Amino acid sequence: MSESIITRLDASQSDFNQRLDQLLAWESVSDTRVAAVVDDILQQVKIRGDVAVVEFTNKFDRRSAQSINDFVVTPAQLQHALTQISAEQRVALEIAAERIRNYHQHQLQSSWRYTEADGTVLGQQISAMERVGLYVPGGKASYPSSVLMNAIPAKVAGVDELTMVVPAPDGDISPMVLAAAAIAGVDRVITIGGAQAVAALAYGTETIAKVDKIVGPGNIYVATAKRAVFGQVAIDMIAGPSEILVVCDGLTDPDWIAMDLFSQAEHDEQAQSILLCPDADYLNKVEASLKRLLPTLARETIASVSLKNRGALIKVADMEQAIAVSNRIAPEHLELSVADPESLLPQVRHAGAIFMGRFTPEALGDYCAGPNHVLPTSGTARFSSPLGVYDFQKRSSIIMCSAAGASVLSKTASVLARSEYLEAHARSAEYRIVD
Repeated sequence: MSESIITRLDASQSDFNQRLDQLLAWESVSDTRVAAVVDDILQQVKIRGDVAVVEFTNKFDRRSAQSINDFVVTPAQLQHALTQISAEQRVALEIAAERIRNYHQHQLQSSWRYTEADGTVLGQQISAMERVGLYVPGGKASYPSSVLMNAIPAKVAGVDELTMVVPAPDGDISPMVLAAAAIAGVDRVITIGGAQAVAALAYGTETIAKVDKIVGPGNIYVATAKRAVFGQVAIDMIAGPSEILVVCDGLTDPDWIAMDLFSQAEHDEQAQSILLCPDADYLNKVEASLKRLLPTLARETIASVSLKNRGALIKVADMEQAIAVSNRIAPEHLELSVADPESLLPQVRHAGAIFMGRFTPEALGDYCAGPNHVLPTSGTARFSSPLGVYDFQKRSSIIMCSAAGASVLSKTASVLARSEYLEAHARSAEYRIVD
């Protein structure tokens, strides 16, 4: 076979674990130069507000705004965007939005409480966040699907005000992005981006209200800024490169699997595409498909770098080992391209989204299946979950004691408080004790 375009690994090799670690290695937001630039932008916006936002946006996006109001997209402009896209595009957005909304309706949590025998009431009150900021990439990248995936769960949760920021370099912005914002019910759209947009949302300016949470992907400056303002506001996650891991039994059309791997490789040069299969001959067939189909891709250059540097075809002993390796990787997207995916599902511990069977490519999840496409990357699926309605809801504990219940609980609280040498705690409780 000619020169390989993707790494080949065998899980039975003695150095497999070491080579896999090298393949998976990715350090997020570690550039000190970027951090210094971002820190300056954050401080300038925090101190000078709108003026700093206008200055940085004019500089980085080649705009010539006189005030921040020049960046605000009016409701009429949002509605006009719906007429600028094709009927086919509008229908696709509306179908996707409906499916995403229906799925996320199932995630809504309700307040609850129960009453104990002595009349003490305990429970939990669920409430939505008041304001959320949604960052959407602009420029060369146009992601109306990200608008839907971030905005709709927030609106389903009951967020009062959703502000979307999106850069418009040279004043250019995708009508599809604006149309998606209109369909998703975004309350306000401002054409600013970068660290200055994150700062404006986190700290608030004269024109832009401070938000409770910032969600949405961006470049290294945006990711660095989100990390820096965490604590001042909540954030969704620091997203790494896109990933797909396919577990296949060797019976799916090799071209299908090759294109599934390309679906992530074409995102950017750091994206990761991995296939696990116990059949070495099948891995050869997939590699042949990759070589034949790669030149047909519009983003061939990006995909080829991604495959060469971070992709892999891995031979495993069997399906059990395939799932074990998958759990170790904890992929963003996991395809179980096998005859009986249900039999493997109980063994899957770590994955952002699981695509079951040969007819469920990851691409459907990106756009219109319904579940959220904002997923944990870089192994964080070990402890993180997809973006959802629950990310825009808060939980408050409810405690209401009856006189009798307070008397009983206070005796226990008194003992524990005095054990911690917190006298006021103990005495506060002891006032409620009825002999």
